[in-house]
Amino acid sequence: MAVILVLDDVLDAGNLIKRILGRKGHKVIPFTEEEDAVSFVETQGADLAILDIKLKKMSGVEVLEELKKRAPDLRVIMLTGYPTIETARESLKLGAAEYCVKPIDKEELEDKVAQVLAS
Repeated sequence: MAVILVLDDVLDAGNLIKRILGRKGHKVIPFTEEEDAVSFVETQGADLAILDIKLKKMSGVEVLEELKKRAPDLRVIMLTGYPTIETARESLKLGAAEYCVKPIDKEELEDKVAQVLAS
């Protein structure tokens, strides 16, 4: 199945997504550091990135921009506990395919990942 990078400042959130999507056969690699996630995409590549908007050093939107420079075809789902119209619009404008709100709904996440990977 797909190689999915998850970037969240809370490791437990990344591990939760790893458990949910791992059951669907995906290889999920969670990150808490922005530089590590960007480096992984540069060196190893990924089919999909799931990015939290609130991170440690950069915003998820800034990471999205960096990832798209390095891997224009990378599919991205943004994740946030603080949804706003502005961040949703900015994320979609920069190339995010979807937007999920925390707390993570297992079925919604599975459905959105399946849709984005199929596109």
